[in-house]
Amino acid sequence: MEWKRSSGILLPVFSLPSRYGIGSLGQGARYWVDFLHQSGQHWWQILPVGPTGYCDSPYQSFSTFAGNPYFVDPDDLIRDGLLTQEEAEAPDWGSDPDHIDYGKIYSQRFQLLETAAGRGLARDAAEVDTFRAENAGWLPDYALFMALKRHFGMDPWWLWPEEDIRLHKPEACERWRDTLKSDVDLFVYIQFLFFRQWESLHAYATDHEVGIIGDLPIYVAPDSADVWANPRWFQLDRQGTPTEVGGVPPDHFSDGGQLWGNPLFRWDRLEDDDFGWWIRRLDGAFHLFDAVRLDHFRGFESYWSVPFGSEDAKNGKWIQGPGIKFIRALQKNFPDKIFIAEDLGLLTSDVRKLLDMSGFPGMKVLEFAFDPGYPSIYLPHFYPHNCVCYTGTHDTPPLSQWIEETPRETLDFCRRYLGLNEQEGYEWGILRGGMGSVADLFIAPFQDYLGTGAESRTNIPGTSGGNWRWRIRPDALTYNLAGRIGDLTARYGR
Repeated sequence: MEWKRSSGILLPVFSLPSRYGIGSLGQGARYWVDFLHQSGQHWWQILPVGPTGYCDSPYQSFSTFAGNPYFVDPDDLIRDGLLTQEEAEAPDWGSDPDHIDYGKIYSQRFQLLETAAGRGLARDAAEVDTFRAENAGWLPDYALFMALKRHFGMDPWWLWPEEDIRLHKPEACERWRDTLKSDVDLFVYIQFLFFRQWESLHAYATDHEVGIIGDLPIYVAPDSADVWANPRWFQLDRQGTPTEVGGVPPDHFSDGGQLWGNPLFRWDRLEDDDFGWWIRRLDGAFHLFDAVRLDHFRGFESYWSVPFGSEDAKNGKWIQGPGIKFIRALQKNFPDKIFIAEDLGLLTSDVRKLLDMSGFPGMKVLEFAFDPGYPSIYLPHFYPHNCVCYTGTHDTPPLSQWIEETPRETLDFCRRYLGLNEQEGYEWGILRGGMGSVADLFIAPFQDYLGTGAESRTNIPGTSGGNWRWRIRPDALTYNLAGRIGDLTARYGR
């Protein structure tokens, strides 16, 4: 996709309409692409699509390379002869059409995929062998990791009872690969199905002039195939225990800071390897996406390092990151690719300098703009062209909730600044303000166009339950809504 003045909508894959409890890569996704095309949008921004682990967060994935098995579409498997309609509809996928029941998805989705694999592994053997060869850098370790987790009751890898397999010793890996061959093959085949469906959806989006913006978390989950199979790239002791973990320091939002718990990188070793692991990671991302949002960009300049075992993030310290050497490596290896820098938060002059040197567009969030006490860099009249304007993100409240809960003086300033009025609707006035800004790209979460409130919030940072659950219904994708979005888009030349 070409980087030009345009707009798009943020909607996670799991939020897509589906009869099977969670969004997937099938017809519901194609209907969504149709809706984007009809409404004049050229970009679909999503959240990470890896297999989810702790608290079902897409930012805590079992692999940075793999796809989420939940997103494999049952209807497409039916058309492919791998399932029957009765088998797909038999499980209880949950009774709430607006929210995902992850417990039911977890307990029943893999059984369905096992049924499909039982019919497809032999039939598709040649294609699967090609898929294995094309993904030999990560797939064998991921499939074995998931088979081992299954065998050991889904315990994290550092609790597995045998030391040699905990430490990824080659002899132990080969022995367990033979022992768990059927499950290893199952997880390979699930990935084969995911990537086949993804390629079909991506091609459909491309045909409809819709590019996909992916999201790449800066860190990987501690309980992941990435850490288990590649300990040399992370700050771990000889037993695989992290020595330092990631987070952010205390601020006016949190007295104790945020303790993420992800193992930190050994940037010295990565640099000695010309950042090869990161290059492979991004190569995988660009096989899926047309643009990549680099999460927590400030961590490439300096990152908050917290001793492992700390109760909060207070005792951390700033450590110098890889800086411009890393950015230049990305630009060398991906000269024609689109990166978006997630540069939110309190930034130092050094972080701003790194962003300027990179040339990557940063993010401007309208919900952060209207504190009347000081002039915010998020006010549109401060924007450069080379940025992405958002109404909000997956971590902020939908506009309707923000309007309801924001302090009166803040909302009054927003109303005066953007000329909000009841006839247009405050949500649509804020959307108009973003769409009319000079930012090259404007993105709004779909909740903001729907006018939904707190019940549709995607994530509340710092909480571990009830997030990543909101779904849209098929009847949300109306011609009237597409027309209204399209009119606003055309009005401002996007």
